[in-house]
Amino acid sequence: MERLERSGRWLRAALARGRVRRRLPALLLAIALLGSALKDSDLVPDTPLQNKRNPLNVYFVKVAWAWTLWLLLPFITLTTYELARSKFLYGRTKSALLVLRRLGALLVGTAVWYLCTELFIYVENLTGECSLQGKPGQPPRLYASKRECHQDSGVWNGFDISGHCFLLSYCAMMILEELAVLEALSIDHSSKLRVVINVLLVSLCFLTVIWVFMFLCTALYFHDFSQKLLGVLIGLSAWYGTYRFWYLKPFSPGLPLPNIPLSSKKYSYSR
Repeated sequence: MERLERSGRWLRAALARGRVRRRLPALLLAIALLGSALKDSDLVPDTPLQNKRNPLNVYFVKVAWAWTLWLLLPFITLTTYELARSKFLYGRTKSALLVLRRLGALLVGTAVWYLCTELFIYVENLTGECSLQGKPGQPPRLYASKRECHQDSGVWNGFDISGHCFLLSYCAMMILEELAVLEALSIDHSSKLRVVINVLLVSLCFLTVIWVFMFLCTALYFHDFSQKLLGVLIGLSAWYGTYRFWYLKPFSPGLPLPNIPLSSKKYSYSR
């Protein structure tokens, strides 16, 4: 427990004032640029991470939104409820309503993930064609989608926007935004709630490190530069459009720091 508490304190200090949150977008763009340059120059050594079946890709990245969703769900619920009770002195009903409102951010994130994924599939199907060795005496078949092509063991050549770059950048930025609530939350050291929140904090930070690391692996081993750049730009645009624009409006899930006025200097600096 003592080691967990120390880890929690260190992570709170590292995330204070939002320095990591402000610098990560530029870091992700730099990784996409430099990683692509190294890949195109054939300077990247062969490692197990270039295999799509590596454990990190199979058990984490392939279900990145599920990991992000199921860790943020209890974190947002507990921190928002505790903040509402301790800072605003809200009753149970009003605190529960505030929790439901903030959990709307996860519904928005799910919609963003689904719509963007479907868009990427549509673009790849629209721009691609199937490379397949035809059988003698049979006319060449026209394939309408990547799935149909793969069913006949063909190779689909289309513009494949990097879903990894999109989702990993979006998930990492969303986690850092939600962790900002810790700047306003104070819980007694002997409280069991503090232990639970520290566990979630450490888990979410560890998950963010994995997302950034796998983003680096994607930049080094997969996709063309334009596909990766478009993927990360869409991911960052989705984050910016929600947390830096829509969530500032009254009819939205709101930001994870509801106790700081939007016009205050502290708010402007911390965001």
